[in-house]
Amino acid sequence: MTTIGIIYPDHAAEDEYPTAADRLGVRLPVVHIYGTDLHAVPELLDLGSPEKLAEGVGRLLATVAGGSAVAAGAAAHSAETVGAVVWACTSGSFVYGYAGVRQQADQLAEAAGVPAASTSQSFVAAASSLGVRRVAVAASYPEEVAVLFTDFLAASGIDVVARGSAGIDTAAEVGSLESARVMDLALQNDHPAAEALLIPDTAMHTLEVLPAIEARLGKPVFTANQVTIWHGLRLAGSSVVSDRLGALFTRV
Repeated sequence: MTTIGIIYPDHAAEDEYPTAADRLGVRLPVVHIYGTDLHAVPELLDLGSPEKLAEGVGRLLATVAGGSAVAAGAAAHSAETVGAVVWACTSGSFVYGYAGVRQQADQLAEAAGVPAASTSQSFVAAASSLGVRRVAVAASYPEEVAVLFTDFLAASGIDVVARGSAGIDTAAEVGSLESARVMDLALQNDHPAAEALLIPDTAMHTLEVLPAIEARLGKPVFTANQVTIWHGLRLAGSSVVSDRLGALFTRV
């Protein structure tokens, strides 16, 4: 069974990972790193720091190894069982800018001993996979953070034709949004010229409402936890198909 290690910040919508794992028949062990859950640049830079991510890798390797091995032994064991590791935080990656996102993933891969990426990179990979070049963004973040995501997308060759920002300050508040509010956020921030809609916060519960959003918009919708799982599986060489996790998961 394919195993993708997930490093997740604090607590909000991490329950989407076991839900997806059951649907896909894969393992998605989640470990947490902690900091303030504010959507603010200084706090996000701290959250995605090399020190915090290295701590997350250590927890992940020990978890996969059963928690009984010493660090070195856990790392050796996990290199055989974990196919890839993903930093499941969009804002805690794109806040570092295009070059910083790549460096962050490289450091994560070196620490884990397997391929690694962040949710920011997963959005770009998802768009590339479906041939999407023009997108709209429905962000939960304050505007000053949302613009950094669109800057990252632009540097990655993706044209953002529209950006909406809900101005929500904390991940905890995002995690409490009901499906109807998520649907409204999506519908209000789509654009006719966009080939896909991106919803970038891993703190947001989107998996249950995702098919309904795509049906209403008539286009692919990429959400943070969805693309994180999809990209992690492909980094591990696994192409799992499902009709319950959006258009992205219906292509081999």
